[in-house]
Amino acid sequence: MKYKNKTHKLAEFAKELLDKKSLESGLPHIAKYVKEVVDADRCSIFIYSATKNELWTTLADGVERIAMPANKGIVGYTIKVKKPVVTNDAYSHPEFLTAIDEQTGYKTHNIVTAPIFNSHRDIIGVLELLNKADDFDDEDVRFMIFFAHYVSGFIELLKTYRDEEAYE
Repeated sequence: MKYKNKTHKLAEFAKELLDKKSLESGLPHIAKYVKEVVDADRCSIFIYSATKNELWTTLADGVERIAMPANKGIVGYTIKVKKPVVTNDAYSHPEFLTAIDEQTGYKTHNIVTAPIFNSHRDIIGVLELLNKADDFDDEDVRFMIFFAHYVSGFIELLKTYRDEEAYE
């Protein structure tokens, strides 16, 4: 029963996402859904610029834009290892940036991240969830990998929309 509910929710989510034509409208929709399904407190979607070696949030719940070098923090570590990272004790992870919590006043307990790959398998960003009441588990990691594909597809679809509008 639970599986059917998640599948139904995913189908509804995907249908609604097709109506979104900008990062500003689509990314909050994505964040709301992924937080609800995984039962996390916050979601951030980081965009990666390989040329600038920088990460910045297009969406970060509860805080202003976060920008940082791409080799810092758990998000930067996700780019380096090119796979999901999960830690259920953020402050014990050697890559965790306590400075972000200090700047925002938010206390991070646990984190799960997943790299966002484009269709050429280049990393274009990182999807991050914070503070699940229970620990993040393997099912959450699998869902993050799956969901990162939605983020990637949405970003690439927006680029296609923009390219088509430029020719009109």
